[in-house]
Formats: sequence, C-alpha cells, structure tokens
Amino acid sequence: MADQGSRVAFVLGTSAGGVGRHVAMLAGGLVRGGHRVVVAGPPSTEEAFGFGGLGARFVPVPISDRPHPLNDLRAVRALRALRGAQAVHAHGLRAGALAALALTGTRTGLVVTLHNAATASGAIGAIYGVLERIVARRADRVLVVSPDLGERMTALGARHVEAAVVPAPAPALPDREPHEIREELGTGDRAVFLTVARLAQQKGLETLLDVAAALAAGRPPGELARRLVFLVAGEGPLREALQGRIDGENLPVRLLGNRDDVEDLLRVSRALVVPSRWEGQPLNVQEALRAGTPIIATAVGGIPGMVGDAGLLVPYGDVGAMCDAIGRVLADDDLTRSLAEAAARRGRELPGEERALKAVLAVYGAL
Repeated sequence: MADQGSRVAFVLGTSAGGVGRHVAMLAGGLVRGGHRVVVAGPPSTEEAFGFGGLGARFVPVPISDRPHPLNDLRAVRALRALRGAQAVHAHGLRAGALAALALTGTRTGLVVTLHNAATASGAIGAIYGVLERIVARRADRVLVVSPDLGERMTALGARHVEAAVVPAPAPALPDREPHEIREELGTGDRAVFLTVARLAQQKGLETLLDVAAALAAGRPPGELARRLVFLVAGEGPLREALQGRIDGENLPVRLLGNRDDVEDLLRVSRALVVPSRWEGQPLNVQEALRAGTPIIATAVGGIPGMVGDAGLLVPYGDVGAMCDAIGRVLADDDLTRSLAEAAARRGRELPGEERALKAVLAVYGAL
C-alpha cells in the first residue's frame, strides 16, 4: 500500500460527469487519509468539481477531448512536473497517453483508468488507436471498467490489467413525494421511462427516438405512446438535432437538460432506459440499481455484468427488441415488480467509496 503522506497525482481531460466525480471522490478520500494530492486537468474541471476545496492542489493543463497538436504538446510539457510523484493516475485514454509521454524515461509509476471505449471511426478512430497502443505499452497498470476493454488492452500488450472500482455517489435522501415530482415534470399518469445521458454519439439516443417513433406508429396508432413518456436528463452537442426530430415527428420524448435530482426522477420512473453504443460502469445504472428501478439496456461493455437479473437487455440498435422490452415492462406489473426487487438486491451489493479507495491504494503500492 502507498506510504502515508505519499504524493499522488491525478490527470484527467475534459469532464462534466462521471469521470470528474470519480476523480473528486478519490482525491478527497486520499486527502482525508493524509496523502498529498495533485490534480492536473483543464480549468473547467476545477470549476465543475472543486478539487482545491477538497484539499488537493490543482494544476491547469490543456487536455481537450479531441486531438489538438499544440495543446497536446503543452499538456505533455506541463505534465512533466508530476515526475516526482509516487504514482500518477490518469483517467481516460487521452489523459493516459499524454501522461505516458510526459513520464517517458522516468521511474514514476503510471496507472491509467480507461472509463470509455473508443467508438469513433475514420481519422479520429485511427488516432485513438495510436493512443491505445501508447497506454498499453507504457502504463504500469491499466484499470478497465468492462471486460471487453481489458481484453483489448491485453491484446495490445498491456502488462498488468485489472478491473476498476468506480462506485456511484451515495444516494441522496428524497425530499419530495412522487406526486410532487410528477407535478413538476407534468407527466400526468403516463408511465415514465427515464434516460440519463450526455447528448452525444456514444449514448445511442437516435435509437431511443426510433423506439419512440415505432411505438407512436403502433396499432392502434399512438395508443401505446399515449400511455408513456420518455424523459432524457442530460446535455450535449446533439441537443438541437434531437429536439428537431422530436418536434418534427411529435415524439413522446422530452429533453430535460442537466438535472441534479436524478434520484427523484428514478423514483417516478417505470424503468431506466440505456440505449448506448457502449458503456463501462455507468453511474446512472448504479443509481437505478440502488433506487430499485428496473433497467432496459443494450447488452454492451460492462452493462450485462452490472445489471444481471435486474433488467431486460437487448442488442445495440435493435429497435424491435427495445420496443418489446418497454412494452413488457409497461404491461406486466409482476415482471416490473420482480425486476425492481432484483435491482434493489444488486444495488445493495455495489461497491462504495471505501472499497474504491482501498483498491487504488493497493494498485499504487504494487507499482
């Protein structure tokens, strides 16, 4: 285990969600344990997660979510200041590759947690392939959030690959009754199917709209769609395109924007719907399990292992299969109750912050 008082440096790129919250959880826990912690990343991450307020020292480094030669060179130069740390722990593929380049020729241990798969194609996909090879060959430990990521990194030559422990934050105590939440949302007595996602390519939201369109066109026309509403909590670059299609086709889908009351939304939801192309250990799925909310999701990445018998899994992009799953959950109260009970059981088994901190300290100690 890392020595008490050791210096640990975290590196992350642009984040407004799960990765930043995970780093904040680790940084705060290590500071409370007596470790000296440095966090290096874009200034926007400090604004969003307040690492300085947790007791860590924040170092601004221009790590963007897309390749940028000049900024990447600046980032590598800035990250060289971390060479004196006992462990450098980078989160994300780009952060990991830039940290690996900065630490070349040193004995500083490098840990890289891969939170996402590279789903882009074309030139961007080729660049990400190069970054994967850099991380696989230069990181001392690679932590992965799903088995398929581990298999890929091992095939690329990674020496030590382990499962990452990425817990969701402890659920907040409810401060509103379900009828108050429904009144605020304006859902009436319709069944709510909730999606919590960044409005971006990886999340497969075009499939969700395809499902809504198929249900609206069912027989009799629109009958099933009038019994439910799809709520999407999140923001992102696809908002305008998604909203345009929702309005143009009059789909039973509402984009709520970013929300800080996901626990409340889950309380009034028939199920959490996850149409993603790929996911690792998504925090929204963990939150749904802890809330005892059934899950309808694509069988990708780390989702099958997390969900187990607490949901219905379908192939990515299979609109018919997802329509069938939603129809079953909508129509069958016994099934929905059984899934909810299974979700609550699995939710109680999920790892917490203490387990995540012990896991990373063990990794740092093994460097």
